[in-house]
Amino acid sequence: MRNYRTFTDVEESYFHDHPEEIDDYLTIIFEEYAKDGDTGALLSSLRVLGRVKGITKIAAAAGMSRKGVQKALSEDGNPEFASINSIIHAMGYRLAPLKLDASVE
Repeated sequence: MRNYRTFTDVEESYFHDHPEEIDDYLTIIFEEYAKDGDTGALLSSLRVLGRVKGITKIAAAAGMSRKGVQKALSEDGNPEFASINSIIHAMGYRLAPLKLDASVE
């Protein structure tokens, strides 16, 4: 039986080879999340970036266990905001509000 690489494997390999693309990718995945609210897709994308940057390193920097990071970023995960904030910070980024075109007042 032939083994094929998954899209996630290809995506991870791409970011290993092109780390300069990660900044733009993060912007895109959060923009998509803002539009569609698909938490599973957001967590899946963050999981790919976590593997690229090193789950063990991220866990240590976030003050979490490796398993805790993996659970938080699983497609079925329901992480606390503080966990995602810690993980994003450990990846070298921060969450910041961006004003919408039509604000709610």
